Amino acid sequence: MSITLSAVNLKKNYNDVAAVRGINLEIKQGECFGILGPNGAGKSTLLKMIYGQAIPTSGDLFVLGLNTRDQMTEIKARIGVVPQDDGLDTDFSALENLKLFATYFNMEKNSAEARAEHLLHEMKLADHQHMHVEALSGGMKRRLVIARSLLHEPQMLILDEPTTGLDPQARLWIWNYFEKLKVQKKTIIITTHYMEEAEKLCDRIAIVDQGVVLDVGTGPELIKKYIGTEVIELEVEDQKNYWTSKIKNLDIEFQEFESKLFVFFASIDQRQNFLQHIQNAHYLIRAANLNDVFLKVAGYQIRGEA
Repeated sequence: MSITLSAVNLKKNYNDVAAVRGINLEIKQGECFGILGPNGAGKSTLLKMIYGQAIPTSGDLFVLGLNTRDQMTEIKARIGVVPQDDGLDTDFSALENLKLFATYFNMEKNSAEARAEHLLHEMKLADHQHMHVEALSGGMKRRLVIARSLLHEPQMLILDEPTTGLDPQARLWIWNYFEKLKVQKKTIIITTHYMEEAEKLCDRIAIVDQGVVLDVGTGPELIKKYIGTEVIELEVEDQKNYWTSKIKNLDIEFQEFESKLFVFFASIDQRQNFLQHIQNAHYLIRAANLNDVFLKVAGYQIRGEA
């Protein structure tokens, strides 16, 4: 399988602040690749370098076999982008927004209109194509931006928080649509704060923090590596110091968050032994998930927006 994107010691500074500190990454053709990390981790900066909105300070970045240093025009013609900010023109209708966007790619007028109408139908927006953008709901606008990103039939899609702010129904619909795109073997790069979204869509995932890649793997690989199969959520309230000390003495891995301790186990025997020590405590046993991995690797502290 060929490599669609390659980053080699990629760095980006804004004045004296390092947003990306040396990322090395390879993304394969046809895979859906997730980039996860807390606010300010460098995710959006990385995506902006991929689609040309930010210029790397140093290092090399190849997209579709092209060097972003001197072949960005060719790259932009072959990728589709769903940015965090919709960037739709509120003076125009949904259809007019797509037709205007088509002019940036020198698409022939009739074929552009046909392609736009086809995508609006796919996005369940055909009945709203003549409505001004400002009259559309948040979910409709997001679907319109996805249609815009696909207008010129790109080889790669870059999705920066594509479902943020959407209600569960709209989010589920968009997930299902992305699943269809995966069947077409399009390369998809996605950042998201929804761990369920990453688990559902992504073939592989990179966990990024403070401008570096902490680890890369499939969802199941990362869960097994960092967490195991199960987690015990222990409600400790005003007894946190007692339980923290007790778990440390048992040499068991755990994470603290407010009034809870999340306890991880290397084996079933270790879990069974621990259960004997918490018979009178309030706890929940559940399957480990990608959210546990993210919080263990990147931490629980709340970050500022960036």
